[in-house]
Amino acid sequence: MDVFARKGFFLSKVSEIAEKAGVADGTIYLYFKNKDDLLISIFEEKMREINASFRDGLAQEPDALSRFRRFIRMHLEGFQSYPELASVFLVELRQSSRFMRDYKKVELENYLDLIGELVEQGQCEGVFRSDISVGLVKRLIFGTLDEVVSTWVLAGKPYELVALTEPVLDLLLHGIQKENDAIHKKPPEADVT
Repeated sequence: MDVFARKGFFLSKVSEIAEKAGVADGTIYLYFKNKDDLLISIFEEKMREINASFRDGLAQEPDALSRFRRFIRMHLEGFQSYPELASVFLVELRQSSRFMRDYKKVELENYLDLIGELVEQGQCEGVFRSDISVGLVKRLIFGTLDEVVSTWVLAGKPYELVALTEPVLDLLLHGIQKENDAIHKKPPEADVT
């Protein structure tokens, strides 16, 4: 993770990864076909840990809205506290053609399913709209978080990522429409006399 985060996917050498891990170069090839396989393995392992951690954390919350708030915070806090993970997941991983083209992304799908479960629970509790597709909403949420963290990484991490929790929550929960009685009022009926 450290080598990929520091040097980037293309500039990282298996020999550097082996050295950092304290093993011989050949040992890496006993377990992984190439650098792409190693990167995908790191992704799967970390995503499995993240999914388990998030499920444990969310189980402590009493309702859908609390779980959703905690989910957003955990996502942003997690990447802020482990910026190497953010760099590898959101920048370097996308440079692996195998990951982008061939890999099934099982743990990423599990993460999206977790978001979907939060949305469904909120719909059942009546706090989230039930007239929109869960699939659409979970991808919108994930895409928003992905873009927020990617921008932070590419900007050099100059601000506290977790400080964006409330603005992101507000945007996801309330959208971009201005709160104004005039917007919600029906247009006046035409006078036919």
